[in-house]
Amino acid sequence: MGPMMRRERDLGMDLGKVKGWRRFGLVLATALAASALGTGGTFAEEGNFFTNMLKYGGTTVPPSQPADTDPPYCPTVAVPEGGAAIQSYAGRAGDSTSLRHQVTIGRLARECAKIQDGSVSVKVGVEGQVLLGPAGKAGRFDAPVTISIKAGDKVVVSRVHRVSVAVASGAAQGLFSFVEDNLLVPAAMSRDYDIEVRLGGAPPKAAPRKKKPALANTSEDRVAAPVTDAAE
Repeated sequence: MGPMMRRERDLGMDLGKVKGWRRFGLVLATALAASALGTGGTFAEEGNFFTNMLKYGGTTVPPSQPADTDPPYCPTVAVPEGGAAIQSYAGRAGDSTSLRHQVTIGRLARECAKIQDGSVSVKVGVEGQVLLGPAGKAGRFDAPVTISIKAGDKVVVSRVHRVSVAVASGAAQGLFSFVEDNLLVPAAMSRDYDIEVRLGGAPPKAAPRKKKPALANTSEDRVAAPVTDAAE
């Protein structure tokens, strides 16, 4: 075989190798594209072949979990008996003529938000007032307000917020308001709990618990405070 024929043969072998590699690349690209199309397009939605392999252990993106659209259980705020008002007397308790002042809860509001782990974050708003009695005079008045989350007889979380109200000279009353937020209810209790607000720092007396249906995740209620509660 002459030199010219050997050069032609070697050139033909080199061209065959190049064409072979091109065919291999075309087959690989076609296979990857077919894999992407066969998985409903999720391959194209997130990263690439190698990124998906690293992140998800496969060529496709796993389906997302459906969002929980159910509203959280959010009971109305309860005020236990004797917890809506506190009185201070100059003389005998219960004698309206010797009443110095009375602290009362006026309005309550709550808002519940579901957290990703299934727990619920509760926000409680409280409005109230201080009323001067016949024996009262202007000044600053303090009172503790207790906000509690309870599941049955168990107190899940409880906070005491001390309000301070100034009644100016010549005025008959002073107002207060505050919001207590991030009261967390664990996921295991998120469908059966109570929200309780009361004046005073001591725990209220235990009372029979009534089952309440789930309500809207926000509400506002007005509290009618009795005038004859126990003295402070």
